[in-house]
Amino acid sequence: MAQFFVVHPENPQARLLKQAGQLLADGGLVAVPTDSSYAVVARLDDKAAADALRRLRGLDDRHHLTLLCRDLAEIGHFARVDNKQYRFLKMATPGPWTFILEATREVPRRVSHPSRKTIGIRVPSHRVALALIEAAGSPLMSTTLIPEDEDEPLNDAQDIFDRYANQLSAVIDGGACQLEPTTVIDLTGEAPEIVRRGQGDLSALGLA
Repeated sequence: MAQFFVVHPENPQARLLKQAGQLLADGGLVAVPTDSSYAVVARLDDKAAADALRRLRGLDDRHHLTLLCRDLAEIGHFARVDNKQYRFLKMATPGPWTFILEATREVPRRVSHPSRKTIGIRVPSHRVALALIEAAGSPLMSTTLIPEDEDEPLNDAQDIFDRYANQLSAVIDGGACQLEPTTVIDLTGEAPEIVRRGQGDLSALGLA
């Protein structure tokens, strides 16, 4: 049965996030609010948790999982970033953007795209999500919490608990999130390519 943590959206209680971080360390899945919608997260180095995350969402291994990082420096550890990409990422992070980048060897093969060897990476601007990454002590693999065979992400922590209490280790209630997804930008080509339009002002990145 999942634990249910109610935290302040701007100043989340560190002791509760520490407990959630320990559940992740023990191999659990945790639902957490982000700046786009609720996501399910797991430790990057946990194969069993990655498999459980995919089963919960009904995803195959060709679906990009997203790596949630604390900052730009952490992105550089898990993705190959040249000077041009670095300048773009510095301008864009943190924020409601997911970037497709070439994965480094630090990224387990089960997380990267099997043929392209790419990874989705983002730095959220939501304080609860950032606090959980900090409590876990490392980036977290994640996917938007959209029930299998449905199109819309869940946005109510109690609803998430009612549906997934037996599949999650914890639900972190940080209030409702925006339901618009992140904008996905592929940075592996000569120029940034918009894969999915969502949140964020593209003109601020020079892409409008």
